[in-house]
Amino acid sequence: MKSKIKSFLIFKNSKVRKIPKEFQSDDNRNPESLVAYFLKEFTKKGDTVFDPFTGLGTTLIVSEQMGRIPFGIELDKKRTNYVKSQIKNKQNLINGNSKNLSSYKLPLFDFCFTSPLYTHNNGKPYKRYLKNIYEIFAQLKNLMKKNSYLVIEVSNLKDKDVTTLAWDIEKEVSKVLHFEGEIVIGWKGKDSYDDDGSYGYGYDHSYCLIFRNVK
Repeated sequence: MKSKIKSFLIFKNSKVRKIPKEFQSDDNRNPESLVAYFLKEFTKKGDTVFDPFTGLGTTLIVSEQMGRIPFGIELDKKRTNYVKSQIKNKQNLINGNSKNLSSYKLPLFDFCFTSPLYTHNNGKPYKRYLKNIYEIFAQLKNLMKKNSYLVIEVSNLKDKDVTTLAWDIEKEVSKVLHFEGEIVIGWKGKDSYDDDGSYGYGYDHSYCLIFRNVK
């Protein structure tokens, strides 16, 4: 990890961009400020930035606003169409499944920032989920430039039991990319997922896991 990056950061969990009403009940976006921070640290203007789980497009939209070239994949057709309406490089967003990442015509990327779908530990489905995580990032490795970085924003999940989602994802991705370390992200403010300012998964923080493609 770049030595100048702090190991603990605090962000207000507020989003600048308003989204259509149909998506508001499932608004799990990262704040634009979080994406912008890592783009400033790891990229420069003209770099290619990729998000394999595009969602509502924060990574792509902020990247384009900052003069980077965004690419992404999104499974949901409605979300894909919405994000395309928000960016100029519409052809760079694919409505598809990242499990088929290697089948798409994509360039080599300078930087990747993403947050995967969250799921609780429930036996075989969870093991299958982690297997999919491994397979997706094994394919992504081949699309990353040498020594380029990947940042995954994720939280452990706390309910009746604890799902160590962040650590389990780190173990899977570390099989193909070098784990550089984690940054603890503290969330605050009334605009966070819960009214009390907590992250919404039983904690007031998440993690940004940093990986580098060393080969």
